[in-house]
Amino acid sequence: MPEVQITIGGRQFDVACQAGEDQFLKSAAKMLDDEAQVLASQIGRIPEPRMLLMAGLMLADKTAGLEDKLREAEAKLAAQAAELEMMRNQPKPEPEKVEVPVVPAGVSEALAELAARAESLAADVEEKVNA
Repeated sequence: MPEVQITIGGRQFDVACQAGEDQFLKSAAKMLDDEAQVLASQIGRIPEPRMLLMAGLMLADKTAGLEDKLREAEAKLAAQAAELEMMRNQPKPEPEKVEVPVVPAGVSEALAELAARAESLAADVEEKVNA
C-alpha cells in the first residue's frame, strides 16, 4: 500500500492509499488545502483539527451545492427525454392535401379557338408572302 505525502494548510501528512489511487488522493488533498489556505488567510493560524474540520465543512458545502445543481440538471434532462419520447411516439401527421385549381372548360375552349385563329392568320400571311 503506497504512502503519499500531502500538504494541507502548510502542514505535512503521510497518508496510505490503495495502489493506483495516489492521484485521486493528491487531488482531494489539493482541494482540502485550497480551503485551508482560505481559512488561514482569513483567520490566521488555527489548531490543526479545527482547520481540517472547517476546510472539510467548506468542501462539503460546495459539494452539496454541486449535488443540488446536478439534481436539477438530471431532472431537466429527464423531462426533456420524456418530451422527446412523447414526440417520437405521436402518430405521424396526416399528409397535407394540395388542391390544384382546374382550368375551367370555357377557358380551355377559348384558348383552343384563339390558337386556331392564330394558325389561320399565319396560313393567310404565308399565302400572301408566297403569292
